Amino acid sequence: MKMKYITGALLLIFLAGCSTKMTPLKTYTLQTPEVKTIYKKSYQNKTIKVMQPLSLKEKMSDKMYFSYSPMQQGAYLNSKWSNNLGKLVQGTLMYTLQSSGMFKGVVSYDSTAQADYRLESTVFDFSHHVRGDASDAVVSLQFNLVSTHTGKLIKSKRFSYREVTKTTDAEGYVQASNRAVERLSKDLLLWLQSL
Repeated sequence: MKMKYITGALLLIFLAGCSTKMTPLKTYTLQTPEVKTIYKKSYQNKTIKVMQPLSLKEKMSDKMYFSYSPMQQGAYLNSKWSNNLGKLVQGTLMYTLQSSGMFKGVVSYDSTAQADYRLESTVFDFSHHVRGDASDAVVSLQFNLVSTHTGKLIKSKRFSYREVTKTTDAEGYVQASNRAVERLSKDLLLWLQSL
């Protein structure tokens, strides 16, 4: 008889543990910014290959990172990017360049097509920084424009942005990140124009 009560109690505890509700996983993406058409005669008959960004810190993945100090970092458990962050950034860059009309053609790094230029990028930071009451989305990338004919570096520049978040959660971080990426896209086009 005692054994039935113990078994019943254990079964109730087990079932209670299994019935807890989990917070649903939210998936976010980068918005493609609106871009004005640019007419740059020196590029109109040229093509550019957009390489997938590299990262100096953490491995590129669909994880969304936050930090409370320069020494501490974590990943949101219930929020993630819709794809590998490197692919999202690359897709945004390709869309920006195609929409601008600056180049005759814009191709992905895995395309077998020959291109006149290669746009390389390195991600220094793409995360949510929370420092006391301050909450910011930080986006920092370096770009290298390389001639594929000579292999020489034509120019290089690092772009860094800090956008205040309206909330300290993942959604606030994504909204601020999208504002930073929009600024980055516009500045990248201006930088490429000044060849």
